[in-house]
Amino acid sequence: MEIELDYSSIEKRLGVTRRTFLKFCTGVAASLGLSSQSAIAMANAIADPKKRPPVIWLHGQECTGPTESLLRSEQPSMEHLILDLISLDYHQTLDAGAGHSVEHIKKQSMLENKGKYLLVIEGAIPIKDKGIYCKIAGETMLDLTLEAAEHAAAIVAFGSCASWGGVQSASPNPTGATGAPQVLKDKTVVTIPGCPPNPANFIGTVLYFVTYGKLPPIDAEGRPKWAYGRLVHENCYRRPHFDAGRFATEFGDDGHKKGYCLYKLGCKGPETYNNCPSLEYNNVGGNVWPIGVGHPCFGCSEKGVGFEKAMFNELSDVKTHTPPNMFPAIEVRESSSGISTGAAALTGVAIGAAVGATAMGARKLDQQEKDQS
Repeated sequence: MEIELDYSSIEKRLGVTRRTFLKFCTGVAASLGLSSQSAIAMANAIADPKKRPPVIWLHGQECTGPTESLLRSEQPSMEHLILDLISLDYHQTLDAGAGHSVEHIKKQSMLENKGKYLLVIEGAIPIKDKGIYCKIAGETMLDLTLEAAEHAAAIVAFGSCASWGGVQSASPNPTGATGAPQVLKDKTVVTIPGCPPNPANFIGTVLYFVTYGKLPPIDAEGRPKWAYGRLVHENCYRRPHFDAGRFATEFGDDGHKKGYCLYKLGCKGPETYNNCPSLEYNNVGGNVWPIGVGHPCFGCSEKGVGFEKAMFNELSDVKTHTPPNMFPAIEVRESSSGISTGAAALTGVAIGAAVGATAMGARKLDQQEKDQS
């Protein structure tokens, strides 16, 4: 039996046709691994203005990249998200007001919606010296986070900085930059890592919350399984080149121009969980994501794998523009037989143990390959 929705109201609110609206809900439900019945439930939830959850959005140490990426989302757009799907009661970047009046509105919303609001944390939380390195309205980000988390219905850490500290937490980490899950140890924090994260991963998670009043299943790192359940390497469309032993060895070489695998340029797709290959970015198509535009994956959604380690600790002595192979423990050679030694080695090698490769080690590997050839 078809469930009747107030489609006229939806079309007016969202500016889309009934067909487009249902197609959107079905697409989101499918990406979450849910059934067609769940798509109808999601449509019902969106159609009911009373189900719009109030949202308190805090900013810590960051570049505001997650919000900037969300501003450019298209399905739905940011305006539809904050005006039709959620009630954005407080957001330091997007608030029209400023000063003590805005802080008063935040506290009032938290009081009135006790146990019902969604808390979104963007940016790392400094904990050294009692958190004095990041303050808003005279209060530390640490205290503001603890206060807002106490009565939140659910907590989402949006972006790598909020998820595990991000670039601010790179050694020597003078401010003690820390991710929300590490600060809120007694709370369940859903993490949406990425630098910046894909806005679709956030929107899908929020729509799940709008529909069911709870957050989706998560992995051991707090990431939604529907978005971070598989390695980038598994679904990468350069994977056939990896299996066939075809690699780019320098930016701009013939292999790079032909779209060969970027593994030997330091691609961290084999140890990074994210849905970048299938989702790409902002629904625009055209291979809009790092590997799609010819740059290796730098593991921005993985703690200890991402760019902050590579840039600050491993590449300090690199004098050329070409990054080293970050995985010397996995021997990678071009193969005329169609199967690369690296592909076979992936099964038995603990990739995480190879992350500590230095530029010198990579140069030694290159020399060994030359000697063998």
